[in-house]
Amino acid sequence: MLRRRAGRAPIANINVTPLVDVMLVLLIIFMVTSPMLTQGVDVDLPETTSTPVKQAKEPLTVTINRDGQVALEDHVVEVGGLGAKVVAIFAAREDERREVLLRADRTVPYGVVAQVMASLQEAGVDHLGMMTRPMETR
Repeated sequence: MLRRRAGRAPIANINVTPLVDVMLVLLIIFMVTSPMLTQGVDVDLPETTSTPVKQAKEPLTVTINRDGQVALEDHVVEVGGLGAKVVAIFAAREDERREVLLRADRTVPYGVVAQVMASLQEAGVDHLGMMTRPMETR
């Protein structure tokens, strides 16, 4: 039989200091890299290979040109007055579906596009589509 010596008990403690060090390093790495993930990647939009969707009634078209001018069905409007004009047009139509297609130049700042989208949402637009041009085959 084995005899235990008095005074020498087996070590039952686990040293957690290296574990805490590794976890803190991982926490710092995730804190540094997470803002990069939310900013995204610089992209050149919009081109798609999808085919156009066929619709029974033609939806309203809102266009934003490269100068930031907003046009509703070929009539230039201010962003502030866009919502009221959209509400008036939908009130005159019998169509229950409030659908708008947004055509924005690719060089328009996203802030302008977001402002127009917010104005359309406030006007009660149910469906908002973004128009793109077909991708050229190479």
